[in-house]
Amino acid sequence: MSALDFSPAPGAAPAPRRVLSHALTETRLLVRNGEQLLLALVIPVAILVIGRFVGGRFGQIGTLAPSVLALAVWSSSFTSVAIATGFERRYGVLERLAATPLGRRGLLAGKATAVALIVTAQLVLLSLVAAALGWRPEFSVLSAAAALVAVLLAIATFCCLALILAGTLQAEATLALANLIYLAFVAGGALVIPVTSYPAVLQPVLRLLPTAALGEMLRAGSLGQLPWWPIPVLAIWLLVSSLVVSRVFRWTS
Repeated sequence: MSALDFSPAPGAAPAPRRVLSHALTETRLLVRNGEQLLLALVIPVAILVIGRFVGGRFGQIGTLAPSVLALAVWSSSFTSVAIATGFERRYGVLERLAATPLGRRGLLAGKATAVALIVTAQLVLLSLVAAALGWRPEFSVLSAAAALVAVLLAIATFCCLALILAGTLQAEATLALANLIYLAFVAGGALVIPVTSYPAVLQPVLRLLPTAALGEMLRAGSLGQLPWWPIPVLAIWLLVSSLVVSRVFRWTS
């Protein structure tokens, strides 16, 4: 009968487990934050309900529902990430976590996984609310695939833009600017309001924005249509923003 070995065996958990653990922690922190919950669910649901029964510039439920889904991606991938990361950087959380076995890549991978989990939950819940309000999307296989690619590209792009803010500015400045940019692109970025609702002279410029590309792809895709321009626009924004964030992001304040 062999003796039991109670000697310590220190060592880091496997990388996938470290990333998953950090992602779940990030998810719990974001869900518990009242401001982030407001951005993630309360405001989008309010827009859906008000737009369904009041109508107006946002259009009917067939246009409004995919617009609100685009808004959900924007709020969680940009605003929430920018504010949370800005304060984590200010209080030294980033540099401490980066020095653990999680590492910088694991930290970023965990954040990205957390955003993906939250956005997925948002899209499912908001789609159910929209369906209850009468939304009947007409996705084809191709348009659904294109919409999914657009969402993934948009999440990555918006996260990069958020990290550019959070990694270069003070936390208070990040908070103020992230909220200002959020509101500005909701009102004027063709995210919720279709491009065709803006003056004709502005429409070519709006089609160059990542928010417009996401909104138009989801609106068109839900009707079974497949516009050619949103995917390249999002891909270019992702390429440029990822290059910028790799150069300017600072882990310490």
